[in-house]
Amino acid sequence: MEGSIKINDRSIGQGAPCFIVAEISGNHLGKFDEAVALVKAAKKAGADAVKLQTYTPDTITLNSDREWFRVGGEETPRAWKGKTLYELYREAYTPWEWQPKLKKIADELGIILFSSPFDETAVDFLEEMRVSCYKIAAYEATDFLLLRKVAKTGKPVIISFCYSSEEEIAWALKTLRSEGAGALAALHCVTSYRSAPNLKNMHLRNIQDLQKRFGVIAGFSDNNAGIDIPVMAVAVGARIIEKHLILDRKTGGPDARFSIEPEEFKKMVLSIRAFESGTHLIDVSEEALGDIIYGPKSAEERYNMRWRRSLFAARDIKKGERLTSKNIRDVRPSFGLSTKWYDEIIGRRAARDIPFATPLSWEVIEEN
Repeated sequence: MEGSIKINDRSIGQGAPCFIVAEISGNHLGKFDEAVALVKAAKKAGADAVKLQTYTPDTITLNSDREWFRVGGEETPRAWKGKTLYELYREAYTPWEWQPKLKKIADELGIILFSSPFDETAVDFLEEMRVSCYKIAAYEATDFLLLRKVAKTGKPVIISFCYSSEEEIAWALKTLRSEGAGALAALHCVTSYRSAPNLKNMHLRNIQDLQKRFGVIAGFSDNNAGIDIPVMAVAVGARIIEKHLILDRKTGGPDARFSIEPEEFKKMVLSIRAFESGTHLIDVSEEALGDIIYGPKSAEERYNMRWRRSLFAARDIKKGERLTSKNIRDVRPSFGLSTKWYDEIIGRRAARDIPFATPLSWEVIEEN
């Protein structure tokens, strides 16, 4: 059982104040000054940490408009629909050259800055920045290559789980532990991205169950608008809260509709701190508590499972050609072989021609 995590001089766990993280994501709108303002706004609103995302469109997916790479789905935010993954991530990514500068500003302000890496090169980059911990995004929770790379840093890891099954959660945590990760925390997460949260899909009872069942510090990562759900999550035991921060929702952007503005963020922090001090009671909705459920909890989450990572042809591969790190990639989406088979297939030969941006399957790979 994980007793606590220590990030810099901050203890996180039972008996310690809730660790509140402001997620910037793509809410900087491609402007460095906006990113700086978000870091400062997070500090002013009372956040303990600010989190970035470290990827480029080329490190997270392939530049392809084949069917697997197109965004659809009935409940998908309008700003995302019809785009390819590459187009979406090109709009939303945080330029890497900004990130050391933002960390320096955060250090000067006295707020922790860390990030979610999305591939192995991002981990190397963040190690050079000397981040104190790592966050694994919910979609990457089954990405063996990323889990292994992050674990080998030996630093604390916070990992989100949304539609992961019990078996997948157990496997991810076992992988992190066996590969050398520091203390672990797991965040219950709902990937609905709504401007008005659907309470019946929250299943906040999962938070305490994560702690008991898997022996980790538990928290909640919110992808819905408003502050009621994360405040309720703290009342039922969340020791970490992650929430998207935007300066002004009216400016738009890929994550605007489910992000909160600085004054809302401050109100959330004050509500959590008042609850912790015993001066404020929180009314937890029975509907939001729901049942303990692992796996996808809605049609939206079933659709969103496709944005996990898997193995794809990174260029045209000829029949008989060996599979190497140059011609196969671990990318979003999830239509190819699981990344856990990467070591197994490297060095084997293609059983047929494999066009660029084709998901790998055992049928296109020669047996050893």
